[in-house]
Amino acid sequence: MSKLPDLEALAIFAKVVEIRSFAGAAAALSLSKPTVSKAISRLEARLGTRLLNRTSRRLAVTDAGKQLAVRAAHILAEGETAESEAVAQSAAPKGLVRLAAPMSFGLRWISPLLPEFLAAYPDVAVDLHLSDAAVDIIGDGFDMALRIAVMPDSSLVARRLCPVPRYVVAAPSYLKKYGRPTHPLHLGDHICLGYAYLATADTWRFTNAKGEDAHVRPSGVLRANSGDALMPALLAGQGLALLPDFFLGEALAQKKVEIVLEGWSVPSGGLYLVMPPGGPRPARVTVLAEFLTKRLAQREWHAS
Repeated sequence: MSKLPDLEALAIFAKVVEIRSFAGAAAALSLSKPTVSKAISRLEARLGTRLLNRTSRRLAVTDAGKQLAVRAAHILAEGETAESEAVAQSAAPKGLVRLAAPMSFGLRWISPLLPEFLAAYPDVAVDLHLSDAAVDIIGDGFDMALRIAVMPDSSLVARRLCPVPRYVVAAPSYLKKYGRPTHPLHLGDHICLGYAYLATADTWRFTNAKGEDAHVRPSGVLRANSGDALMPALLAGQGLALLPDFFLGEALAQKKVEIVLEGWSVPSGGLYLVMPPGGPRPARVTVLAEFLTKRLAQREWHAS
């Protein structure tokens, strides 16, 4: 006997006993009569005993069949209940959604949005995981993730919500002391603050409107895996930094930092909503995806 029970045959057997008819069970289960007959024969062969005595006019349940029918009916009822609950959960937003997001962006722009979402969908819970490291969405069991990147080809389903440009910035005190670079190659003579999770953290790549390229290997006194960790040194005038614009709106507005190398740009990244392939998705996942798409596409943090 194989390790897994023949649940399909048990469910069909329970329906046959309930209706007392092969044809009736076949109709109730939307199966063909031969499929029902084969399932009963397969179950009897597997158990090594006759469960039903049947003629063209009459169907009778044997003693062994009567004992099995009680448990088979429970199996059928549990299966129907489980399926109904799963369908209901899929149809109505209810349950837990696991969401991953970058640390600094999540603290600034995702956490403040969640009270509004949770008030609108009180039966949905959110497990928010914040890390600047790219999580394994499928392996770690996440329903979705927000990523700020130049997305590579992937089997994941990625929806671009908005652009997230990056700028080289410095405090006025730094520029007064060390001067303002006007070409990317000038950065070799400057102190650069490094963000460890850039796709090309060891090389900053620039282009201009003329199609000219410049690659720079920055060096400096501080490198961190969080943009927030760079901000105090940046504001204190201890180096230049290449940061996404969501860090910079307030600092630029208050003239605490200035954009340098205007006319040069780095590869344009974007904010992506990323989900595992496949579907359909539970309603709880769909409503959170739609909520984040609508709210984050507005780019309230835009620095320029």
